Amino acid sequence: MTGTQRESINFKLPKTLAAALRKAARERKTTATSLVIQGLHHILGDVPGTEVSVEIRLAQLEEEFFSFQESVVGTSNNHQETRLTNVEAKLEDLSQRLARFEGALIQMQSSINASRSRNKSSYPYQNSAPPKLEPKNLEQLAMRLNTSASTLQEKHTTLSQKDFELWTKERDLSDYSWRFNQKDKLYHPVK
Repeated sequence: MTGTQRESINFKLPKTLAAALRKAARERKTTATSLVIQGLHHILGDVPGTEVSVEIRLAQLEEEFFSFQESVVGTSNNHQETRLTNVEAKLEDLSQRLARFEGALIQMQSSINASRSRNKSSYPYQNSAPPKLEPKNLEQLAMRLNTSASTLQEKHTTLSQKDFELWTKERDLSDYSWRFNQKDKLYHPVK
């Protein structure tokens, strides 16, 4: 505190406070007077005509730092909690949308399946028997099964009769199986 004139003032302090002041001064390797001055600066703030010692300024900076640190920690925790809450809300919204989407897909699939079963079971001729399918040659059956003649020929030669019938049934929209007849060289429907 060089350059600042000092005046002696006598204070009467409680003995325990005076003892605590001396002990704190020893621990900080300073004088009791310096600690009292630091305390006064803390309470009074900047007083014109006084120089702030490095020790006092350091104490003030330390106090400001801890205050700032507490505000940052509090703010970042609040900010993180807000962000986490927002993310949770968005995930919940996405989850609800996905559930609605899945529900719509299930309804669509049910409608498609119901439509297929109606198409398979109902015929335009209510009082008459369904039209009988005629045997098909290689090209006709390939077209009906939505495949090429070479693929159909390959499946016929490589698969067993039972597997070939299953394969054709899977590809036929009316769920007919087809069996090759050696005599007429045509594919006949098997229901």
